[in-house]
Amino acid sequence: MKSMSKLSGQFRNTAWDPILIVSQIVAVQSVFYLTLGVWLLALDFVVGTSRSLDHVFKYQEIHSRDSIGKLVIVAFLLNALTGAVSLWCLVQRTKLCLDFACTVHFLHLILCWIYNGYFPVSLFWWVLNIVSAGIMCICGELLCMRTELKAIPLSSPPKVVGL
Repeated sequence: MKSMSKLSGQFRNTAWDPILIVSQIVAVQSVFYLTLGVWLLALDFVVGTSRSLDHVFKYQEIHSRDSIGKLVIVAFLLNALTGAVSLWCLVQRTKLCLDFACTVHFLHLILCWIYNGYFPVSLFWWVLNIVSAGIMCICGELLCMRTELKAIPLSSPPKVVGL
């Protein structure tokens, strides 16, 4: 006799798996910093500035006064798009994109706080991270949604029943 839980008609298994969730958080966070480093490195070569960990974690580096600040802003925005791809590849669930995008940026807030020794007060930093989280979430949701909808055929040929 089959149990009722198997007949619930759910599309996916939603069992609580903390090891999977933690490993996905670590993976998405790692991809976030790896790709941000790659974007900063590539843009630093184009502009000809020196590379520094300050570009990733220091609040004062995010501004529009000079080319270095603009470079950091562009790198964060480009990284939001690559973060969306990481959500699509690693999380693969539309419902979880907001959670993971906010988690990545919350952990970035904590690491910036530790790196600088005080809570961020820069308006540019807050606006950039909120916009970056929004781009990462929305684009990740769009990518995941396309994949989830592709797996469900909306039209199928009529079945022929033998007479």
